Amino acid sequence: MRNKKTLVLGASTKSDRYAFKAVNMLVEKGHSVLAIGQNSGEVAGVKIQTKAIPLKNIDTISLYLNPVRQRDYYNYIIEAKPKRVIFNPGTENPEFYQLLELNDIKSEVACTLVLLSTNQY
Repeated sequence: MRNKKTLVLGASTKSDRYAFKAVNMLVEKGHSVLAIGQNSGEVAGVKIQTKAIPLKNIDTISLYLNPVRQRDYYNYIIEAKPKRVIFNPGTENPEFYQLLELNDIKSEVACTLVLLSTNQY
């Protein structure tokens, strides 16, 4: 399994949040993880940034933001040129799928936790 550099967008320090569980599981499975969230903090040794950080060689962006909050990040995500963006449950956004497609970025409507636990990540 190769390391897939992943940005978790909508990261949280609240242990009941799926974004929190995703950061933990990604780290556990040996991926390098970057995290951006509303509040700073740390999860599994990963610092949560509160604003956009420069991105290089990102394989996957795992979204945990509702469609309205995603709008602020459209350009940021497209400029990062990830191989794919995972829309976790509750983040589905047809408008954004089209933008990503126009920029040759794959969008996947899936659950990061399920993909990781079934070795399909």
